[in-house]
Amino acid sequence: MSGLYSSTVPPTDRRRALRDSLTSTRITRLPGAFSPLVARAVQDKGFEGVYVSGAVVAADLALPDIGLTTLTEVAGRARQIARATDLPVLVDADTGFGEPMSAARTVSELEDAGIAGCHLEDQVNPKRCGHLDGKEVVPTEVMLRRIGAAVKERRDDQFVICARTDAAGVEGIDSAVERAKAYADAGADLIFTEALRTPAEFEKFRAAVDVPLLANMTEFGKSELLGAKTLEDLGYNAVIFPVTTLRIAMGQVEQALGDIASTGTQRDWLDRMQHRSRLYELLRYREYNEFDTSVFTYSPDTYDPTA
Repeated sequence: MSGLYSSTVPPTDRRRALRDSLTSTRITRLPGAFSPLVARAVQDKGFEGVYVSGAVVAADLALPDIGLTTLTEVAGRARQIARATDLPVLVDADTGFGEPMSAARTVSELEDAGIAGCHLEDQVNPKRCGHLDGKEVVPTEVMLRRIGAAVKERRDDQFVICARTDAAGVEGIDSAVERAKAYADAGADLIFTEALRTPAEFEKFRAAVDVPLLANMTEFGKSELLGAKTLEDLGYNAVIFPVTTLRIAMGQVEQALGDIASTGTQRDWLDRMQHRSRLYELLRYREYNEFDTSVFTYSPDTYDPTA
């Protein structure tokens, strides 16, 4: 990995890498990262990209996923995460944070943050978690305006604009297919259909839509959890694991805090912790120390407080 303070891989190159991966024979795997350090770990384990979930950004702010976060909050977290990795970062941009003009500004802000792509969805604003009941979708023509505004504002044609449809759970899978086709015609590079349930539904959608497709493998939702190889065999081009790392982390945090509250010590958790040495590896502590040593010029013998 290059660059101590930020990636030296230009954003356009990372966007091109994401595009290329979507047309390769291998599925693009994008685990969700709730922090820059998690993004660093995602790269270290050999994945093809990083995903930033809107639900995770909200949860990390102790908010539900009901459209309460702002463009500033999401773009800020996305910028921090993109800084910490050389991988392309795909960001959940909800409904574009407002009207079609807002979707255009969203793309502009995310491009400035070094992001490789984002997805916009066709839910009514404010949105709801895609795996909950009670969702509403906007008319197709409204979503087409969102996509059209985003495509028009995009300055780097390598930036990936993904269109997400939640119509399968509201209007049925056939409606979702028709929407996906219209969204692709409007300029979407990638289609994300939310809350498909079974392999047969994923297969049906793949057979009907002739553009790159993204699958969402989120836990405790409506979709059967399918492995990346299974999705690859079904013809899907990308898969996200949006909340997985946060759920694992918070599950462990809550258990550990309960034990500490009852026993007064974290001693029994030492074998389940990330060791200090491993944390320092991910933080590149040695490289920072070497850099600091190479540029450090202060010496007590030469320091003049009056200079």
